[in-house]
Amino acid sequence: MDHWSESEGKRSHDPIFQTKLNCRQHVEDFCKKRADAVATSTGRCIWVPGPIVVGAGPSGLAVAACLKEKGVDSLILERSNCIASLWQLKTYDRLSLHLPRQFCELPLMPFPTDYPIYPSKEEFVLYLEEYAARFGICPTYNHEVVCAEYDEKLLIWRVRTQATDRMGEVVYMSRWLVAATGENAEVVQPEIDGLKEFKGTVLHTSEYKSGLAFAGKRVLVVGCGNSGMEVCLDLCNSGAQPHIVVRDTVHILPREMLGKSTFGLSMWLLNWLPVHMVDLILLFVAWIKFGDTAQLGLKRPTIGPLELKSLSGKTPVLDVGTFAKIRSGNIKVRPDIKQISGRQVEFLDRQTEDFDAIVLATGYKSNVPFWLKDRELFSEKDGLPRKAFPNGWKGGRGLYSVGFTRRGLMGTSADARRIAHDIEQQLSAEGKHPDVLL
Repeated sequence: MDHWSESEGKRSHDPIFQTKLNCRQHVEDFCKKRADAVATSTGRCIWVPGPIVVGAGPSGLAVAACLKEKGVDSLILERSNCIASLWQLKTYDRLSLHLPRQFCELPLMPFPTDYPIYPSKEEFVLYLEEYAARFGICPTYNHEVVCAEYDEKLLIWRVRTQATDRMGEVVYMSRWLVAATGENAEVVQPEIDGLKEFKGTVLHTSEYKSGLAFAGKRVLVVGCGNSGMEVCLDLCNSGAQPHIVVRDTVHILPREMLGKSTFGLSMWLLNWLPVHMVDLILLFVAWIKFGDTAQLGLKRPTIGPLELKSLSGKTPVLDVGTFAKIRSGNIKVRPDIKQISGRQVEFLDRQTEDFDAIVLATGYKSNVPFWLKDRELFSEKDGLPRKAFPNGWKGGRGLYSVGFTRRGLMGTSADARRIAHDIEQQLSAEGKHPDVLL
């Protein structure tokens, strides 16, 4: 009896399989058929012959498509009711891709040629929906993963979900588990003295849609990343009076340099020059474009934008018009907040100002430590792989990660291909055709 067959035998004695209907029998029945259905299920116990993918964002879709190309079906579990829920439900109206479309396409399917260089969020979501349709990807929606742990005796992953439909709690089991919830699964709520008692409106950018709701109002935006800067621009163009809190140093670069996208130019230069040289070129062009940004309260880090991105994951701001509003005085730059009292905000420079609303552009974080019971691949501290790109995609015992590279969708595409290839190689080594996974 081979190792996998032995573990299969052990499963027949596991209590979780002893439901009213025999789950093991359903697995055997499934094995007699071609894997044109994702799983065989009975009650609250579901055996998945292919990988379980947690998350139906771009990362989950990418790995599912790469697996499908290899003839391997997978099961995607998604806590929301749609694919790319962050893009569809938690982004502002004017959002578009900050990088040119060729750097944001998923594996095996480019963007339509009639798409603009920087697709809008509606166009990007449509692309993702067409991507899922092309590869026959049908996620299981409204299933939030609350716990995923490896069974050392049975050599399988148990993934416990809480379903919002009548199924309630469901346990899924598979040899492989792919964490695809990404770096932006949960909002980051800052701790600011008096924020909870603020008398005006407080919302995170995940709830912000349009500046039209704040016309004529004084709005404080906390955070100066790409989202914070763009929300400020939207507020300004909508007749609001925005102020932006710059809590740290920030690199601001024009979205395009020398007639090319800044990102595309950077990638081309890196083929010929070391990172620090490319950073010097980017900073020189940025200085020609913007001048000394520190005079306006926007101090630059001591290291260059590409090196900073590599070391910390902090993305430089690609300006789409916000800086001109700051220079003209239509957007006020403020230092960090000391405390809030009523509607009054006191800053570290001891100045005070009354505001009608506060928008928290404080970003997102990984939620992997909350549900994955494994500490080898992912760090408990930040929920990201312990090993830096390109080595963080694979853990032990059939565990993988995709969408945690801090390199956007280019990193996602690379990891998705690696995962699909690795699983295909395992099946080939076992002498199994991908269409018959057991």
